[in-house]
Amino acid sequence: MNQQPLLSAVNLHKTYRRSAEKVQVLRGLDLEVHEGEFLSVIGSSGSGKSTMLHLMCTLDKPDDGAIYLEGRRIDNLPAAERDQLRNRTFGFIFQFYHLLPELNALENVLMPQMIMHSAWSWWKAKGKLRKEAAQLLERVGLGHRLKHRPKELSGGEMQRAAIARALVNRPRVLLADEPTGNLDSQTGKQIVEILRDLNRREGLTIVMVTHNLEISHATDRVVKLVEGRVEAAVSDPFADNSQAVIRAASVA
Repeated sequence: MNQQPLLSAVNLHKTYRRSAEKVQVLRGLDLEVHEGEFLSVIGSSGSGKSTMLHLMCTLDKPDDGAIYLEGRRIDNLPAAERDQLRNRTFGFIFQFYHLLPELNALENVLMPQMIMHSAWSWWKAKGKLRKEAAQLLERVGLGHRLKHRPKELSGGEMQRAAIARALVNRPRVLLADEPTGNLDSQTGKQIVEILRDLNRREGLTIVMVTHNLEISHATDRVVKLVEGRVEAAVSDPFADNSQAVIRAASVA
């Protein structure tokens, strides 16, 4: 791995307002992600896992702190540049799929490409792009479901389509927010196997947040979030507690 992290979060703070109440979610979070690694972030509900992902891919802005991509600060970029980053540099897998119900699987996968291209360039390249999207769906086991709409797909199939959509613009970083949270155990393992294969074969950098220790065991590194901070790096989630936790390098 390179010495300089590919993606880093420095002293992130984030507070949301619910009616008159302020909810402090992140409280000085620090995290480094190196190119080519498959990182799991574990933590209980409300520990800040999803908020952290949203900030790291510029879907939201921190109240304080900064996000860096290869040493360049990105959280304060103009909106148009942040839009480009989310379209081309980051791929995002949501827990609830967020497939458009009126589009079939192939059309859903193509949506990021449609956003990237002008009407003229899309018309010129659409044959090639449709073929590449179909190949992605074939790779995740949905080659026989190209024309099926989300309501005709199982939960596991919808998540596979969402993975293909996240990959269609060849991102450098894939961020996965509880990608197995709505799936049964066996289907969840299959989804993680797909991610692991992408990481090993293509060197894709992946950050996955999960509350499932079993699937985190398949990743290169596991860090734990507690009350909005990275508390520890978990060397072995299944080891005896006296041996399981080491201090994370990113924590002062």
